[in-house]
Amino acid sequence: MKFFRKIRRQFLKNNKFSNYLLYATGEVFLIVMGILIALALNNWNQNRIIKEKEHFYLEGLKGEFKRSKYKLEKLIDVNRLNYEESIKLAEQLDNAPQEIEEQELSGLLYNSLSYEIAYNPNNSLLNELINSGGLEDISNPELRMYLTNWESVIQSIHRQENSLRIQREKILDMFRADSGSIRTIFDHTGVSAEMGFKKKEDNFSNMNILVSREFENNLLMFLTTGKATENSHYNPLLEEIDIILGLIDAELKMRS
Repeated sequence: MKFFRKIRRQFLKNNKFSNYLLYATGEVFLIVMGILIALALNNWNQNRIIKEKEHFYLEGLKGEFKRSKYKLEKLIDVNRLNYEESIKLAEQLDNAPQEIEEQELSGLLYNSLSYEIAYNPNNSLLNELINSGGLEDISNPELRMYLTNWESVIQSIHRQENSLRIQREKILDMFRADSGSIRTIFDHTGVSAEMGFKKKEDNFSNMNILVSREFENNLLMFLTTGKATENSHYNPLLEEIDIILGLIDAELKMRS
């Protein structure tokens, strides 16, 4: 800076005002260019940081949604087992009780009612992004929309699962009373042996449920709710997860 000031003084001392103006203009130009270059470098560095952060988020979200998809596929299998066994059980309601063995009945009851359905996706990173405002770093607007709406979709799933849980509990309540025996079901399906219980010699028969209108109504509501859970909620959710994974893969491919 002292060097530049010395040149300016020399021009003024020698009355070379036009040369001074030309020099001053050039000096201002160099200063402006330096500022612009510094700003451009700063913007480039900031964009690089944002892109690296987005790449990190995309990789993390990909892993989360792949695990969530695996969980959902397994849950669909369990739910399908529940309602398919319930259908087999419902087919016995019109038959005379002697046309099905007690052990077969116990197996159908156990397979229909022993598994509670509850979807628990991996959302830790997504929740962190939502709570911290990190979703703004996701540049794809369509992907950002799906991620923003994810929580409301899961809440809808949980409401449906709660309806299914209520229908299941109504059937189980019939076996908690004197009219049915959970122990008989456990003895015939091997659960008692696994729990260390000695099998009873004279089990209470559950055959009477086959002629119970209350059981029939509860069972039909349970199996139809189970099928609706898969067809109207789980399958659309599975498709949505595939869309999200496809969008993430496309973004990662653009950056590779």
